[in-house]
Amino acid sequence: MDHAGHETTGSCLCGQIRFRIQAPLAPIQVCHCSQCRKAQGGPVATNIPVAEADFRFEGGEELLTAFTSSPGKSRCFCSRCGSPIFSRRDSLPGVLRVRAGLLDEPVSARPAFHAYVASKCSWWTVDDGLPQFPGPLA
Repeated sequence: MDHAGHETTGSCLCGQIRFRIQAPLAPIQVCHCSQCRKAQGGPVATNIPVAEADFRFEGGEELLTAFTSSPGKSRCFCSRCGSPIFSRRDSLPGVLRVRAGLLDEPVSARPAFHAYVASKCSWWTVDDGLPQFPGPLA
């Protein structure tokens, strides 16, 4: 498929890991599960599913480190600055869940829904009018 004109770049905090997404961006998925909160250090994780074939490292790939946070799920981050880059699940082969906060502006994608709101933190209010799901979306 031709994705000309649909490129988005991003990087980690230290700028060593740089990447390019060569496809239109999917909507942002906002996750409130306790693992995502701990991995991000905030109330949510903002994930964009990206086909692995559309994701290209432009530098720093050797700094990528993975942590298996639960069976079949790994979270990949920069070993220098700690920025979360993406996660991947065995149940979704070929898909990276790229962290939206790493993308260079402007970003065309917008949040679509909130997942795992049944386990959201007590100090964050979810009142943006987007659909909310107690657990995963399907």
